[in-house]
Amino acid sequence: MFDALADRLESAWKKLRGQDKISQSNIQDALREVRRALLEADVNLQVVKDFITEVEAKAQGSEVIAGVRPDQQFIKIVYDELVQVMGEENVPLAEVQGEPTIVLMAGLQGTGKTTATAKLALHLRKLDRSCLLVATDVYRPAAIDQLVTLGKQIDVPVFELGSDADPVEIARQGVERARAEGVNTVIIDTAGRLQIDEDMMAELAQIKATVQPQETLLVVDSMTGQEAANLTRTFHEQIGITGAILTKLDGDSRGGAALSVRQISGAPIKFVGVGEKVEALQPFYPDRMASRILGMGDVLTLVEKAQEEIDLADAEKMQEKILSAKFDFTDFLKQLRLLKNMGSLGGIIKMIPGMNKLSDDQLKHGETQLKRCESMINSMTRQERQDPDLLASSPSRRRRIATGAGYKESDVSKLVADFQKMRSLMQQMGQGQFPGMPGMFGGGMGNANAFAGNRPAAPGWRGYTDNPGAKKKKKEKKKKGFGNL
Repeated sequence: MFDALADRLESAWKKLRGQDKISQSNIQDALREVRRALLEADVNLQVVKDFITEVEAKAQGSEVIAGVRPDQQFIKIVYDELVQVMGEENVPLAEVQGEPTIVLMAGLQGTGKTTATAKLALHLRKLDRSCLLVATDVYRPAAIDQLVTLGKQIDVPVFELGSDADPVEIARQGVERARAEGVNTVIIDTAGRLQIDEDMMAELAQIKATVQPQETLLVVDSMTGQEAANLTRTFHEQIGITGAILTKLDGDSRGGAALSVRQISGAPIKFVGVGEKVEALQPFYPDRMASRILGMGDVLTLVEKAQEEIDLADAEKMQEKILSAKFDFTDFLKQLRLLKNMGSLGGIIKMIPGMNKLSDDQLKHGETQLKRCESMINSMTRQERQDPDLLASSPSRRRRIATGAGYKESDVSKLVADFQKMRSLMQQMGQGQFPGMPGMFGGGMGNANAFAGNRPAAPGWRGYTDNPGAKKKKKEKKKKGFGNL
């Protein structure tokens, strides 16, 4: 998400690199790039104008801190303004003590409202809040069946009276059922339309007046850009909403909706949908989203996702195995599946600071490689998974695995060799040694082989060389670089 916006903002920072201070003259090019980036991201025009005005005023009035480059200071100013525009802080979902908290879901058809209803219920379940889903969309074919199916998938009950009942009555009875059963939260899925019309708004207003919800959440497709903000404002003016859920944010490389909704509608973004799976709903944190937009990753969300999936006792056992070189293919397969549960590889990688420059092709290649690994490991016997050395010494075993997985013997050989190198490296790192780190990225397989077998490193290890000519060339190049500075 936000790839296009992040790339354009990167060019804005470049305008200030090499400058010794921020001034009226040198900031104009950078501001022009920021303005262009936001407009191309389909951010509302008025929001862009206000944003640029604020950034310019703060940038010109700021003192450049010693040791901080002007471009770094400018990034900080833009970051702070992004957080301000998106709402400053997370606005949690309301919770009423002693009574069911009622959440009314609204939105147009096709925005993913019914799916978002189930996602929200699962999110609340993880917070130990019991839920009841209420199906009032009697107009869209199979809408009730879809909610019932999703409810079974996440183990949350669904209240419905069929497609012939009155939506207002369904909502009223659903809330009464939740109150009688002591349910913590009721989530009411209402009907959507292809566009806003009077009948839809009147029915929604009647349901709201009947059940008196604490939360009225508008589900908006982020792919519609600034139109999402205009839609939110319309609903807010006519119905009165307490917040928005942005869906399909993982498919939006622009980000205009996230940057426009709060400013235009006055309603905070409370959750964002970042995938098709029912687990793919996250609370919206403006500071974390600003960090992603600027390519700084999102470590806090990554940690929270990991905490949901990882058992601390298992993690400690795995750490012991890794550091003692007892990590085997069964453990590796377990980690692969854990990674899958956390989401797509691309989504996880881009939360890591500095990894936003990886292209979609590189991420797809990485996912393909993981699938290949999983397929080959699944073709192994239990004994082979637990003892990778068996495969290293047996070509016939590797051939059998390759045939079973549908790959070449050389693919299995490479998997085994890479696994053994990785295991050896992890063991040495656990002993306080860091051999092979430079070689992993620039030294080729020769250096990797050096640490795999604990043999002396080849010439060139850690950047040294036995070639005097190369030394001289390297020294001259370094001198030339300082001259340019």
